[in-house]
Order: sequence, then structure tokens, then C-alpha cells
Amino acid sequence: MSQAKSYAAFSADKPLAPFTFERRAPRADDVAIEILYCGVCHSDLHFARNDWGMSQYPVVPGHEIVGRVTAVGSDVSRFQVGDLVGVGCMVDSCRTCSACQEGVEQYCLEGFTMTYGSPDRQDGTLTQGGYSDAIVVSEHFVLKMPDGIDLASAAPILCAGITTYSPLKHFGVGKGHKIGVIGMGGLGHMGVKLAKALGAEVTVFTRSDAKVEEAKRNGADHVVVSSDPAQMEAVAETYDFMLDTVPVQHDLNPYLAALKYNGTHIIVGLLEPIEPTIEAFNLVFKRRVVAGSLIGGIAETEELLKLCAEQNITCDIEMLDINDINEGFERMEKGDVRYRFVIDMATLKNTPA
Repeated sequence: MSQAKSYAAFSADKPLAPFTFERRAPRADDVAIEILYCGVCHSDLHFARNDWGMSQYPVVPGHEIVGRVTAVGSDVSRFQVGDLVGVGCMVDSCRTCSACQEGVEQYCLEGFTMTYGSPDRQDGTLTQGGYSDAIVVSEHFVLKMPDGIDLASAAPILCAGITTYSPLKHFGVGKGHKIGVIGMGGLGHMGVKLAKALGAEVTVFTRSDAKVEEAKRNGADHVVVSSDPAQMEAVAETYDFMLDTVPVQHDLNPYLAALKYNGTHIIVGLLEPIEPTIEAFNLVFKRRVVAGSLIGGIAETEELLKLCAEQNITCDIEMLDINDINEGFERMEKGDVRYRFVIDMATLKNTPA
């Protein structure tokens, strides 16, 4: 076992604070990793504040991890010391159910083990995440970082990137399709870039006039200000797909009306009940579908990393000193980041004891 330095949440109503804890010694199939960078996801904030009612404290957030291998277990064959690697939102699953066998471990029928806040499947200890200087993860859930990829901006690809890429691939979005991306935040801006890379014509839907130029700079072909009824009316029955990245309750009905018949509205941001309710007329009379999608499997995530390296697709980031993490949470909550904070874990060395 080894001592790990970190920042942790100790309760729902207190700021994150320095925390030292023990990481396990590598098992036979484990990879030990020195963490170089860790993205800051809105899920980290939800979990720190127990918004979903499942948090156990203390908990170290962080599931967009990039680092360097420092040791490997005796059975590890894919990695060696010095390799640059990543760890995303999950660190284990049952590995035997139909979902795991099909390479979609995120839908494990027994439930996947989250990178933080889950009981370890072997010893029952609580997993702790990437706001720390080191982590130990089973080889199967460690990702190869392709040559040439920018390590810091690659960190959010392990959540924001794969969350948008997986449904685009699953539903076959590509050349000849028109897709609307709802929301222009961490998920939305990656959705634009990836849908464009797959050959689709992309329209960003935003409630803010201020984000029109931002959307175009990120590659959007068109922008619709969704708070303008005239603009929404002008795009009625236009799109094959909607990629909905908004994480709070919002009215889906106007966006459903913008879909063609057989269109699909894909939810990747919202985990709360849909309010206001969906008007069934919008579905039945056009055979439209409302679908959901959760992150992506390990093989799919490595596929995405290779695509991003080959096409120089990056997440727009702002580097963060870990000692400013609470300020970062406040700014993220206000939408004051374009589009993802990434912690430079070297700054952890300056953390008070």
C-alpha cells in the first residue's frame, strides 16, 4: 500500500479539503499510475454535494484521469512502466454478463464500479478518484493514450468526449445526417466537434445570443437561438437527430418538433425526471424516439482517443491549480468556464499538509 495525497469532500455542505489516504498495492492485474492531469466534471460537484443521495464520505472526485504508469502487476501484458495512460468513469464491472461481453461495460447488468464512490468488487473499500497524485486500476479499465495527443486536453475526452461519441456511433450519425446539439458546454462543444468529424451537418441550439459565435468557432454549421420562437419555427421537422447535453430540466417538446419523422432525441446530460412532460403527439404522429446514453465502453473509448489524435480534436480547457478547486466548482456551477477545467496535478505538491 502507498500513501496518496488528494483533495476530498468530507460532507455535502463543506468545501473540498486536503486528504491523505492509502492506495492498495497493485494486484496481479493492476496498473499503478502517477496522475498528471484530471478533468473537473459537473458530476464531481453533484457527488461532492450528495445531489444524487448516494455519496459516502470522505470521497475523492475525479474520473477524467491522464497519467504515467509507475508499476504493473504480474499478470499485466498491455502496459509497462513509463506508458502514458488514461482512466475514465469506471474501474471495474462483472466482466461476464452480456453487456460486458459485448464491450459496453457501462451497462454491466450488475452495475459498473465507478472510479470514485463505489465499493471495490474484491475488498469492499470505497474507490477514490483522480483529484489525487496516484491511482491503481485493473488493466482492463486502463486506456492507452495514442502518440501525439495533447495529454491535458485529452483528459475530458474520457468523460465529456465519450459521452457524446458513444451515442453518435451507436445511432450511426454520419454523412448526410443533420443533427442538432442542444447546449454549448463541456458536453455540447465536444458533441459539435465529434459530429462534424463523423461527417454530419451540425446545428447548435442555445438560449444565449452570446454563444452564437462560440458555436461557430467550434465548428457548428448553423446556430439556432432556441428562446426565439421564430427561429424554432423555421427549423421545424428538419433534423435526423438531437443530441441533448443540457443537465437540468428543460422542455423537450420544441426540440422534438424540430425532428423529422423517424427522428431520434438522445439525452446525455439530464438525470432528473423530464419536466415539463413530453407531449405524446410529438412522438406518435412522427414515429420519433426519445433515447438515452451513458458514457461508453473501454474499446469504444480507445477508438475515440485514436480519432481525436488523428484529427487533432481537442477539448477546450482551462488549467486549474488543485488548491483552487473550490473556486473552480463555484465557477463551473455558474457556467464560467470554456469548457472544462483540468487540474495540473503537479500543483498538489504545493498543498498544505
